[in-house]
Amino acid sequence: MSSRLPSSPTCFPSSVLGTGLIEQGCLAHSASHTTLDPSEVKRFQSLASKWWDEQGEFGALHAMNDLRVPFIRDNLLNVHRGHQPGKPLAGLKILDVGCGGGLLTEPLGRLGADVLGIDPVADSIGTARLHLSHDSVLGARVRYRACTLEELSAEGEEGEEEEGVGQFDAVVASEVVEHLADLETFAFCCSHVLKPGGSLFITTINKTNLSYALGIVAAEQLLRIVPRGTHDWEKFISPVELERLLESNGFSVQSIRGMLYNPVSGKWSWTDSTAINYALHAVKLIEEPQPDRAQADNPDPEYRAHAASTHN
Repeated sequence: MSSRLPSSPTCFPSSVLGTGLIEQGCLAHSASHTTLDPSEVKRFQSLASKWWDEQGEFGALHAMNDLRVPFIRDNLLNVHRGHQPGKPLAGLKILDVGCGGGLLTEPLGRLGADVLGIDPVADSIGTARLHLSHDSVLGARVRYRACTLEELSAEGEEGEEEEGVGQFDAVVASEVVEHLADLETFAFCCSHVLKPGGSLFITTINKTNLSYALGIVAAEQLLRIVPRGTHDWEKFISPVELERLLESNGFSVQSIRGMLYNPVSGKWSWTDSTAINYALHAVKLIEEPQPDRAQADNPDPEYRAHAASTHN
């Protein structure tokens, strides 16, 4: 996967194609492109039984819930007001992409949301379902499926159950995009499964020299916080590139916040710097922008070149 913007056309606004053609386009796009990286699937397959070991390979992800759960909750409450105390996300449908063993899926369900967790690693879904089986109350709000985002996105266009098309109030992809094979397909399908005005939440790793030194050399090779080979620096993406990609797929980025992990305390904290880890909140535009206007308003030559190649 390259973090650079692709030059081939993949997404057209509804003002140009109309809703029906948008749906056909998404189906064709999902069929010909995949977010799946076989090497990543193999790697996580070997770790599928270890998701709920807080002292093991996923310990840092368990600790990250202290930041990412409130980040998702508070931003959703800014958009959806009037929810009941104790279950602030009640009535909202959330899709957790790359959910693994359900480390983030379950906390979101406890906040009252109806959550669907998806992951291409069937054994990880098995682990998630097994852990969920111990809580019958939570089991009424949380479900899991072994599938990819593009497979879910294509549902409803092939006469199947319309679970994926414009059904979700929020999509969450936490520590996922740095493992994907095709970010353009990811952004395209996220927009497709979201309701207009829906939220997209991403946490990932910036592509900087510091992220290589700390995220790979220190975290994997020296401190062994995560298994060696977990990350590929070439797959990291900067906040600027990610924002550009999302805006070209009909999103408006609302906030970006830096995150910092302390390996001594095992805790995460917010920071002004996005040089290593960061969290992003974007909203799907209710009315998709005219490409020519977006191009004219953005002085960045790289953005203009991408917009021109996409819409010619």
